[in-house]
Amino acid sequence: MILEVKNLRKKFDNNEILKNISFSMDRGEALSIIGSSGSGKTTLLRCLNFLETPDDGDIIVNGDLLAYADNGRALSEGELLKRRSHFGLVFQAFNLFPQYTARENVILAPKIMQKKLGTYNERELNETANALLKQMGLSDRADNYPHQLSGGQQQRVAIARALAMKPDILCFDEPTSALDPELTGEVLRVIKCLADKSVTMIIVTHEMSFAKEVSDKVIFMDEGNICEYGTPTEIFEHPKSERTKKFLLGYT
Repeated sequence: MILEVKNLRKKFDNNEILKNISFSMDRGEALSIIGSSGSGKTTLLRCLNFLETPDDGDIIVNGDLLAYADNGRALSEGELLKRRSHFGLVFQAFNLFPQYTARENVILAPKIMQKKLGTYNERELNETANALLKQMGLSDRADNYPHQLSGGQQQRVAIARALAMKPDILCFDEPTSALDPELTGEVLRVIKCLADKSVTMIIVTHEMSFAKEVSDKVIFMDEGNICEYGTPTEIFEHPKSERTKKFLLGYT
């Protein structure tokens, strides 16, 4: 087991966004999280990536407890970096740095990390970036800036950037929501290829047919709860919850 999430809770003011979320994953699994907008999917990813701090609960990666019982103490930069290093996050809106080329965007985060650790190796970083961009089908775009790339190409650079940190779990937050249908296909093919290579992934998506095809497990969230959790066959073909059935009707 690579990931255990136990009793995760998150509240903004008096609005409880995540309500006692618990699930687990094995290494190499692709987990899709589906549900209506506002159901807590993105907040869950942000908590896993320590962009938000949960109010309660534990995240356990490779048997290591990432505890939140810090009694209100703010985490140091080093503690945050260590916890975030387990997860890579690919955002909806790419979030590439416009002043850097595709290669430089891929290199930037591991470069900062290596310099902090005193292990900076420019040649190795460039080789890794070039290999990842080749994997994304972007070898000929390595020296292009984001404004010179299509949306699909930008998102593939963002995936390469996340992979460059060698995370235990790669997370996608609706990776095709900003793309038109043709470019959506580009990105989904890349994610499918990663799934075929047993990259451990959590994918928040509204692409139901894709979730059904690529996932080992699927979570359906509703109003901050996990309403249903099972295999794609169980969720899409034999849903038990009336709320799940109602949600899926909107995609048929």
